[in-house]
Amino acid sequence: MKRSELIENIRRKGSFLCVGLDTDPLKIPAHIAGMPDPIFRFNKAIIDATAPYCVAYKPNMAFYESFGAMGWDALERTIAYIRQNYPDQFIIADAKRGDIGNTSKLYARSFFEHLDVDAITVAPYMGQDSVTPFLGYEGKWVILLALTSNKGSHDFQLIKDQSGTPLFESVINTSSQWAGPEEMMYVVGATQGRMFEEIRRVAPHSFLLVPGVGAQGGSLEDVCRYGLTDDCGLLVNSSRGIIYASSGEDFAQAATAEACKLRDQMSEILKAANII
Repeated sequence: MKRSELIENIRRKGSFLCVGLDTDPLKIPAHIAGMPDPIFRFNKAIIDATAPYCVAYKPNMAFYESFGAMGWDALERTIAYIRQNYPDQFIIADAKRGDIGNTSKLYARSFFEHLDVDAITVAPYMGQDSVTPFLGYEGKWVILLALTSNKGSHDFQLIKDQSGTPLFESVINTSSQWAGPEEMMYVVGATQGRMFEEIRRVAPHSFLLVPGVGAQGGSLEDVCRYGLTDDCGLLVNSSRGIIYASSGEDFAQAATAEACKLRDQMSEILKAANII
């Protein structure tokens, strides 16, 4: 999906919501867990319930790979279902890959050619030759880890070099020479608050994938106050707060309500910023 198409979807839906499909059979409602193919059944219901209110889905690979062939099959079917029924949705593989060049080439082939997702999260630690194999696919994106929402992010990401530049800023500055904002985004956790000002100073035009709103305590208002651009520039992810909004038979309706509530908040923000 091209950047212009993503922006058009955001404006048309009045939403920059990404729903994280972190599907754990140990957490899904009991009446689904006891059925054949529970992961796909749950995902299908969540997708049908939330598609009008979001512009992206983000399955986290760990939740599928941990169940071996059954999990991978459910992932393939989930992506195919979105592609067939909701082709305007932006699909992100939250895989956090990053390895030597020939291995990254195979990861890129797996996710962009076999699974046909729009984007993949990539770890930058091994440098340019581990990232560039994911670039150059028409309409595909790299989403590079920059400043994440977990507590341990400060262990490395805020370490400053001799010039006083923190590592996350060096990551953005260096990687911006490998690809522009038409094919590279950055992960910035919602819990980072005013750090979004620093991010926007070094990445003024890039889209940011923002996890951590809701269950992890991030504020949508703060994210938008410091991170919103003239064409939005944000994909804000919510996983547990939507897909596990209820553990009962009304789980899909509860997911609809939570996604709709976030969409409505986002629409007001977009209107106030004259984006829609």
